Amino acid sequence: MKILIIEDEIALRNAIQQYLEQQGYVCETAGDFQEAINKVNEFDYDCIVADITLPNGNGLEIVKELKRIHSRAGIIIISAKNSLENKLSGLTLGADDYLTKPFHLPELNARIHALLRRKNFDGNTQITFHEITVTPASQTVTIHQQPITLTTKEYQLLLYLLANQNRLITKSALASHLWGDAYDQAGSYDFIYTHIKNLRKKMMEAGGNDYIKTVYGTGYRFG
Repeated sequence: MKILIIEDEIALRNAIQQYLEQQGYVCETAGDFQEAINKVNEFDYDCIVADITLPNGNGLEIVKELKRIHSRAGIIIISAKNSLENKLSGLTLGADDYLTKPFHLPELNARIHALLRRKNFDGNTQITFHEITVTPASQTVTIHQQPITLTTKEYQLLLYLLANQNRLITKSALASHLWGDAYDQAGSYDFIYTHIKNLRKKMMEAGGNDYIKTVYGTGYRFG
């Protein structure tokens, strides 16, 4: 899952990014208002963590922009301002959650987990699709109740496919969500094919059906 961290305090931004990447997320960052606006208009994200007070702008304006462009991203506002007015403003504009600084990184992680479950999987702590069961809290996958071993990228790929069942997923969207800014340097999408092939092979070897359908020249469809 892909997260954008909008925070002007370099130390805090780096700490959030490092912690969330250790939890298996793909993270991108923005340090000011204009950079954040550019990124939310250019890329898709699963979750956006945005500070209210930013150089040259306000995090609440970013929430407005996300709603204007009909972004599907979950939004968590973070701010040192612990006032009811700021909380209500953020939530009224369309933010999903509000976290007051200082906060513990595991709490932010728990809020992100809960938000993504609500948005993508109806709040379920386990995701079941026919014989496949995924438990995000432990990042485990079973097929016919037997565990299978996936790499981090294979797990993220499966979770993304499950969150976008029956939708056409382009290679570009897959690359952006699973590799973030780094995918621009790849030069080709061969690495996506490799991960799809490996995930498909492991699932079928465990007795699962092949739900990953290739849409030639475009991308993939899961379902």
